[in-house]
Amino acid sequence: MEHTQSADLNLLRALAVLLEERHVSRAAERFHLSQSAMSRTLQRLRETFGDELLVRTSGGYELTPRARQLQAELADVLPRLDTMLRGDTFDPATATGEVRVHCTDYATSVLGPEVFRRIFREAPHLSLAVEPLGDHSAADVELGRADLMISGAMAAKPLRWETLFEEDFVCLLSRDHPVTAGRLTLDDLTRHPHVVVAVLSGEQTMVERRLAALGLRRRAGLRVPYFSAAAAALPGTTLIAVLPRRGAEPYADHPAYRIAEAPAEFAPFPYGIAWHPRVDGDPVNRWLRGIVRQAAAGLGDAA
Repeated sequence: MEHTQSADLNLLRALAVLLEERHVSRAAERFHLSQSAMSRTLQRLRETFGDELLVRTSGGYELTPRARQLQAELADVLPRLDTMLRGDTFDPATATGEVRVHCTDYATSVLGPEVFRRIFREAPHLSLAVEPLGDHSAADVELGRADLMISGAMAAKPLRWETLFEEDFVCLLSRDHPVTAGRLTLDDLTRHPHVVVAVLSGEQTMVERRLAALGLRRRAGLRVPYFSAAAAALPGTTLIAVLPRRGAEPYADHPAYRIAEAPAEFAPFPYGIAWHPRVDGDPVNRWLRGIVRQAAAGLGDAA
């Protein structure tokens, strides 16, 4: 009790933001403080924990070992404190703060319209931050830097995973592409260059894994970070984009494109959400998961 009596527990959120941003100005902006006030907060935190926490290097601030330990502990403690103080009462109509979701532009385009509509209708004072899915996303959810991850790659433990819907792949091509078949073969895929959506580790992981399991590789003619950019690159080229069906459907009637079925060896895959078990009972996270589930339920089957 002695330590909690001498510490200002209101500093914990500021500490979490400072450790995440590793930058006083950015942390001040997120915490709605002036830079000088956040600098004073950092000094108080250093005195409270008896550690420098953030150490300036040639490449910017780095976390001390004690700061890394605190960051992991805060990811667990802060959601529990929120739940304890708020209890089970959560009213979206009066809720403030920010929720963070990691997903691709495919998920944003498919689920986003309904998710955004429901969130801002039910919780007009809440802020939503959508950040690109990447190699860091699972760690961000685990450490409490993100509330939810929406992905076609099933999350590993300790994260929880729930399937929202099934998706399958199709091939999007330029209308004048030399391959004219209604379904592409594996030979078609390996004979022509691809535009690869570099989501995880510079690859479109699910496609690479399916080809690798068949002992095949595709040639990346172009790598882009977004599914929409992959589609934009196709007209007038021999590039092939292997895309989720719902992501390719908006181009079905466009005169510059043609959609062909992916090779029969490409099985459907689950698309779902991942979150950390510590927020299983958190009313905000439960509400957010419900919003995303409802949006997915309204999609129906892919055509």
